[in-house]
Amino acid sequence: MSGLLIRNGRVIDPVSGMDATADVAVADGRIAAISPSLSAGNADKVIDAEGLIVCPGLIDPHVHLREPGQEDKETIASGTAAAVAGGFTTVCCMPNTRPTLDAPEIVRFVIDRARETAACRVFPVAAATVGRQGERMAETRLLERAGAVGISDDGDVIESAGMMRSVLRATRAAGLAFMQHCQEPSLTRGASMHAGAVSTRLGLTGWPRIAEEIIIERDVRLVGETGCRYHVQHLSSGGSTEIVRIARENGLPVTAEASPHHLLLTDEACLGFDTNAKMNPPLREQSDVDAVRQAVAEGIITVLATDHAPHTADEKQLPFAQAPFGIIGLESALAAYARALIDTGLIDWPRLIELLTINPARLCNLDRDHRGDDALGELRAGGPADITVIDPDHPWTLAADDLAGKSTNTPFLGWSFRARPVASIVGGAVAMSRLAAST
Repeated sequence: MSGLLIRNGRVIDPVSGMDATADVAVADGRIAAISPSLSAGNADKVIDAEGLIVCPGLIDPHVHLREPGQEDKETIASGTAAAVAGGFTTVCCMPNTRPTLDAPEIVRFVIDRARETAACRVFPVAAATVGRQGERMAETRLLERAGAVGISDDGDVIESAGMMRSVLRATRAAGLAFMQHCQEPSLTRGASMHAGAVSTRLGLTGWPRIAEEIIIERDVRLVGETGCRYHVQHLSSGGSTEIVRIARENGLPVTAEASPHHLLLTDEACLGFDTNAKMNPPLREQSDVDAVRQAVAEGIITVLATDHAPHTADEKQLPFAQAPFGIIGLESALAAYARALIDTGLIDWPRLIELLTINPARLCNLDRDHRGDDALGELRAGGPADITVIDPDHPWTLAADDLAGKSTNTPFLGWSFRARPVASIVGGAVAMSRLAAST
């Protein structure tokens, strides 16, 4: 494999604590050295990263690649093209495919398909119950052995507390984390957006905060009994941040993630019945946005994840109440996170990179403790050369041409941002570059 030298970048690695100007040498798919003033040696490609950030490859633990079964919306190939366009070198895909990722052979299909077609690393998250129906447990241990890196019925909550306790026990025994879609069904039936003044104005059935909070409250108690690692997906309610905070202060293995849209948008984006602002959980009010941002700043929320959810244009053109939930997010995520969290002074770049690299790696067992020399989420000599290069001061506007996936359902088209990934390197190979390279 060809060699690569990245020169004069601001190298940030949250694991080692490094934040300094340095060179990064890559050879044979691995990081050969990190040090000031490295020789180009046998490198046949040199990237001048002066003024840029060089960090571990970004990891998104919550994306929907739609394959198998919904290839009209996205495929593993197109979804990972979107990922590398957004600076991500690893994604973990959710199990709500057709068929569901609830059997070892389907998990292996995704892994094999990714090996053939993906632009970045893909790790499947398998279903907790058969068909994600919440009635019969899937074979968690066999799913883990087949390659699953997490367990979730994402898209649906596990409604039964008894089933949830059994799932948590099985998930812990398999050494994985459980990722919960927190939605109490009886409180959200027929709802299409946040319950508030905007839903009343639009005449739409509202979705209250408590529908998220009550599931987290229940599950935290079950975590206290079972000891399973538990992760709150796409947290949206300010009240939820308090529940997670108390759980973590009590020493429970509870983590949570925030998505770009819940850090930047309120339910007012739904005015005009814009279905690109329809998502699950829904956009809420400014007080919720402020609380979620503050939870990131205080370390209550420790992971950022897009919940990248592609849909066809025809589906999103349905009336608001009938249109599917979800938006895409991979291509614009880093810029959106920087706008919400760095431009506002809440966190700095090393903290943002931690939220996008080692923390999701630890959640999904991709870190050194579980993978040895193949550990992801950090920059170290001998480790995989998964690297993201970021221009922190690169004003740009998101346009349709910037979307590398199959779908365009995002409310961020036309938005201006200041930060942008400019190179994605996967296993030493440049998967995306907006930089000029010299030899």
